[in-house]
Amino acid sequence: MIDVNNTTCSPKSDQEFAGRCTFMASVYGWMTIGLLCTALAALIVSSSDVLFRHLFKTNAFWMLLILWFAFGLGFRYVLRMTPVPVAIGMFVVYSALTGTAFAPIIVIFTGASVVTAFFIAAGMFAGVSAFSYITKRDFVSVALFSVMGIWGLILAILVNLLLGSGPMDWVIAIAGIGIFTGLAAYETQKLKQASAADNSVTYRKIVLLGAFDLYLSFINLFLYFFRLLGKKRAPASEKE
Repeated sequence: MIDVNNTTCSPKSDQEFAGRCTFMASVYGWMTIGLLCTALAALIVSSSDVLFRHLFKTNAFWMLLILWFAFGLGFRYVLRMTPVPVAIGMFVVYSALTGTAFAPIIVIFTGASVVTAFFIAAGMFAGVSAFSYITKRDFVSVALFSVMGIWGLILAILVNLLLGSGPMDWVIAIAGIGIFTGLAAYETQKLKQASAADNSVTYRKIVLLGAFDLYLSFINLFLYFFRLLGKKRAPASEKE
């Protein structure tokens, strides 16, 4: 006979599962908001000749880069010390700054190649996140390898800037895809272990931090796919 009291479908386990689903839905929801802010900012800046010239053909470009890096590096530190609404505002601003910095991609490269890279990155990200959420495999070693790989990736990019090697560019893109795929898997699994949902300030900050980490992994994944697939628009003279 089956002991109905010894099953995993207890009210407690159901509550934990529901809480975990709510938590992950919140994380992916904020990540999606960040991506929408990035896309909207990129479209607005790239579609305005005046705004584009002001940002990328004047000293304002350097101010944009400084703000972008400052917000990205300082987010997790500011998150600990500020109220949740301030952290939300910082996340939204950082996402918009990222989109502004990406505006030249839309201007210089074909829309088809941008969309293709985005959907491939989205498919890869979704597949890896789903797998890491379902599987019992531990991704800690993958995360350590990925973090070490980032330093090697930075060095390879710097070397390639000096050498200008086409084959090296492909190697960098493939390595970047592998590294940030591994980080996305680890971050998803780490978030899976979060406690049941509540309305505390700490909980909401963990949601925002998880969304920020996944957002960065997705953005980098997109950039490295775009490095492989991006195609420049034909010059105006060729179109005529």
